[in-house]
Amino acid sequence: MNQIDLKALAKINLGLDVLGRQEDGYHSVRMVMQTIYLYDEVRLIKREKPGIEIISNLAYLPTGEGNIAYKAAKLLQDEFGLKEGISIFLKKHIPVAAGLAGGSSNAAAVLFGMNRMFDLRLTRKDLMERGVRLGADVPYCIMRGTVLAEGIGEKLSVLPPMPKCAVLIAKPPVSVSTRTVYEALDAREITEHPDIDGIISGLEKGDIKLVADAMGNVLERVTIPMHPVIEVIKNEMKAAGALNAMMSGSGPTVFGLFESRADAKNAQRRIRDKALTKQVYVTNIHSVRRNENGNRF
Repeated sequence: MNQIDLKALAKINLGLDVLGRQEDGYHSVRMVMQTIYLYDEVRLIKREKPGIEIISNLAYLPTGEGNIAYKAAKLLQDEFGLKEGISIFLKKHIPVAAGLAGGSSNAAAVLFGMNRMFDLRLTRKDLMERGVRLGADVPYCIMRGTVLAEGIGEKLSVLPPMPKCAVLIAKPPVSVSTRTVYEALDAREITEHPDIDGIISGLEKGDIKLVADAMGNVLERVTIPMHPVIEVIKNEMKAAGALNAMMSGSGPTVFGLFESRADAKNAQRRIRDKALTKQVYVTNIHSVRRNENGNRF
């Protein structure tokens, strides 16, 4: 196998709670993660020339050590002493630095693809153990589906699948630093926590309205005052019929859950007409089929 084409899927956080800060500086979290059918196209090509080459449709994207996909390739090259090189073509569709795990998903695709291409015979668990060295979201991006994430985000438990619905994604034209958001949160006393158990209960009952009602993101209290447009977009989605709307991750992307795709398209038009953002997409939940052991098949 000299070439492989993969889809690196985005994620949203149906719930995100921060429980505290660990001695190593990482934050303990409790999150419900969900993949959606918005993806980057990742093509891996084996080459005789050693090294790693990254080519992207985005001119501003780092192509060296600053790119997490590069780090993923180098991790496997170094560990297994791979002599052949790899070219990585990233066609980005997931908004960058947006709380959708685009970079982490790219890294997960590289780990998965190189494992197959070079016949490294690593299990999914092996890949996830390596992924956490690159970033807390990478193991989840390997696992995908509806998942409870704990620890720093690396302790993953499979949840019942998310009921099907339309998802509206809107990324306003602002940049958010995850580190800045978490540091600002440290200076505040968290008195209200999202209802993560309520989300899980809704999933167990297969009730999308219960899931939507319980959604919450503790990081909104930091990011929204910095960028009030996030709240404006949330309100537009709700006014257009969203069951609920929330910021994903540390932001600034907002997503809304809709029972009707037509309502999601209407909300998309409203947001574009009001020039709140050009990056607004209607997509779907990405379901993962698993066996009785929780493994994908």
